[in-house]
Amino acid sequence: MPELPEAETVRRGLAGELTGRRILGVEATGVRTVRRHPDPRELHGRLAGGRITGLGRHGKYLLLRTDDEVAVLHLGMSGQIRVDGEGAPRPRHTHVTMTLDDGRELRFIDPRTFGEVFVSAGPEGPDGRPKELAHLGFDPLEDRVGPARLAALLGARRMQLKPLLMGQRFVAGIGNIYADEILWAAALRPGRVAADLSPAEAEALRRRMLAVLRAAVRAGGSTLGDGSYVDVNGAAGRYQLRHRAYGMEGRPCARCGAPIGRTRWGGRSTFSCPGCQR
Repeated sequence: MPELPEAETVRRGLAGELTGRRILGVEATGVRTVRRHPDPRELHGRLAGGRITGLGRHGKYLLLRTDDEVAVLHLGMSGQIRVDGEGAPRPRHTHVTMTLDDGRELRFIDPRTFGEVFVSAGPEGPDGRPKELAHLGFDPLEDRVGPARLAALLGARRMQLKPLLMGQRFVAGIGNIYADEILWAAALRPGRVAADLSPAEAEALRRRMLAVLRAAVRAGGSTLGDGSYVDVNGAAGRYQLRHRAYGMEGRPCARCGAPIGRTRWGGRSTFSCPGCQR
């Protein structure tokens, strides 16, 4: 599933391609993809004619802003967003298409249909977040959460670190891949209870969270073996070449040399080092 670095990579690509363009029309053929709208034609009625003023993001959610509306796009497990030239064949599983004033099309492609596209009912909250996303936690790259604030947030939670990071209500945008990478980088065991971290450990978590996510964005995100994630130009990410925990079962830890282990948490694989993650 694309996580924050992949969403941010797509956001940056879309910002360069779409800002200032006018949406001439919207065609929604995937009912499940636009499931928040009883009538899929509502997307055309609310977005057509609007000029795109900017691309934002909170966690894994992309925010396409026009003069009057905010369209929210979530890639789900297999979603891709492409900007293709006039006349280019539409790929299979293209569920939403926005026609732009230069003839190109923004295409939301999603074989497994866990992603979604909807126009926010508004109004936005004081933090600029659509009300549909009010339940999400802070965005680690966009919201300034300093050492004292993060230590206080962690201290109030008696949850294990791995599900806490992945739950979206504490921090938005981190999924299975980057939770493992962040915890390995911070040398913290996935089963540690958040409230039991020392101030130094909480600060290590904060610093490594920022470092891993920023490095992943610079590398264009992670494209795994199924190749489902690509950027708006169809290019794969490169951060998977730098993974130190996720998918590395049995390989020597880059820090201590112990074999990376694999366990199951909530039906998902968790990769960590039993030698140096404490």
